[in-house]
Amino acid sequence: MAHRNQPLVTRRHGITVTSIQRTIDDLDGTIAPYLLRRAKRQAELKRVRLKGAEGTRSRSDLEEDFLALTHHLPSPETNVKIGRWEVDFLWREQDVVVETDCFTYHQGSVAFEDDHARELDLRQQGYVVLRFTDTQIKEEPARVVADVARALGRETG
Repeated sequence: MAHRNQPLVTRRHGITVTSIQRTIDDLDGTIAPYLLRRAKRQAELKRVRLKGAEGTRSRSDLEEDFLALTHHLPSPETNVKIGRWEVDFLWREQDVVVETDCFTYHQGSVAFEDDHARELDLRQQGYVVLRFTDTQIKEEPARVVADVARALGRETG
């Protein structure tokens, strides 16, 4: 079913193609859920407003995993701009930033340098910056939660 006022098809470079919403609708139930979430995230990054995606707070499964781990802590802001940088999670009142990293998306010298420049800039602005890998989030969740709680001034137990 098409979103209100959104056509089912459009033309791109002279070729008739289905709209992004129609493509997402057609994929629903035919591919793995994580692939459907990825397609929806890509559409949203292109500023396409999708029906049924209004509640999404993150850009990746890793960010969703992190949010699920920290559900009992105060809710952070997600994907927030601080100066020239966008951070994954921000607890503004406590000046705590969390970055979640996966080797697949953070490999290469440019990503490596950008990550470290971001961290240095944020620390110089007074933020506590915590970085967690996908492996830490999946295999050491208690340690991750304890580290975040400690930075927020809360005890876990």
